[in-house]
Amino acid sequence: MNIDKMKVSIIGMGYVGFPLACAIAKKTEHEVIGIDLSKQKVDLINQKKSPVEDKQAEKDIKEISLSASTDFSKIDSSDLIIIAVPTPIKENKLPDLSCIESATDSILPFLKKGQLIILESTVNPGVCDEVLIPALERSGLRCNEDFNVAHCPERIDPGNKKYNVYNIPRNIGASSSESAAFAKKFYSSFIDADINVVSSLKAAEASKVIENTFRDINIAYVNELAKSFDLMGLDIIEIINAASNKPFAFMPHFPGCGVGGHCIPVDPYYLIQKARDMGFEHSFLQMARDVNNSMPEYTVQKLENSLAEIGKKIKGTKVCLLGLSYKPNVGDLRESPALEIKKILNDRGADLAVVDPHIEGTQELSKSLERSEAVILATAHDDFKKISDWKGVKIVIDGRNCLDKSYFISKGIIYRGIGR
Repeated sequence: MNIDKMKVSIIGMGYVGFPLACAIAKKTEHEVIGIDLSKQKVDLINQKKSPVEDKQAEKDIKEISLSASTDFSKIDSSDLIIIAVPTPIKENKLPDLSCIESATDSILPFLKKGQLIILESTVNPGVCDEVLIPALERSGLRCNEDFNVAHCPERIDPGNKKYNVYNIPRNIGASSSESAAFAKKFYSSFIDADINVVSSLKAAEASKVIENTFRDINIAYVNELAKSFDLMGLDIIEIINAASNKPFAFMPHFPGCGVGGHCIPVDPYYLIQKARDMGFEHSFLQMARDVNNSMPEYTVQKLENSLAEIGKKIKGTKVCLLGLSYKPNVGDLRESPALEIKKILNDRGADLAVVDPHIEGTQELSKSLERSEAVILATAHDDFKKISDWKGVKIVIDGRNCLDKSYFISKGIIYRGIGR
């Protein structure tokens, strides 16, 4: 196999697979093809348009040679096949590997000797050894004899202006030392960052899950502090900023109305369930999940308490929900806590207007504010932080602690943040 010029097929043209395909096509001489079940995504790519919201990839697609198809036979004769499909959780919070299983089934007819299969999707420790490899071996070929498997867990942060697919360090585990070295050389050809080889597939899998579980735990810590400090009359932002001037052993995390995205509220459940299968209960991780899952309800409760101060209830009150996406300045709804806040408000009879400049079908900002008595800010979009006229709004619940608290106090508007 000529590592400098291969046929590379990438299954999954979403937030992970599409920017990855663009980077490989832009930085190397490989022939790159994207495979996705969505005809809409495929058509956009073939029209040189991005199917996802990613500024770098939106530029790249116009400059590169990249084709896409819904036909898995296009991966025939590929030297390298990358699986970058979603790994969500089910309603019961159990890991959902169905997309990986489906992708693997689609690869089987085209699996050939000498190929390297790389999984980028985030999974719990053991999936490559216990799910992916046995499924591929149904072809009659054998791992490390006929084909090899590597795991390079994705690292991507939609909307991040500093870090993208080109400059984030990566970890690689593989079924053999030779395939690990090959995968490292491949990723080094288009990523200008450290490519670290770990001891096994399972070690690579674990590295990704604990990254996001670490963040989930620390966010849960400050969310619980926020609830406590609300009762104590302390401003948690002031306290965290004060603690942050310690030059070692403290890493600031900040509270909010909930945790969203494709990683932080999902990955801990993969680790929790795997450990449970092995006879160990991650009570600390589960507690963190429970705390973070409670924040949308806590945010709405702050609105209810504030309305009670002026003799009103949520039912029938004109409320404006600012933001639906899970993070600022992107239109990504995956696991967004704002969706839960919206549901709670509707269930309790609020006369609700929803505004998000990054989500089609939501309402216009100025008119929605003008009609509303109360506001919950659920996403810290720049558009919301620039609002200068809050019109007739009587209550603001700042679910991201991103607004100027002193301004609202000076205007006689009831302001409540999360922990402030």
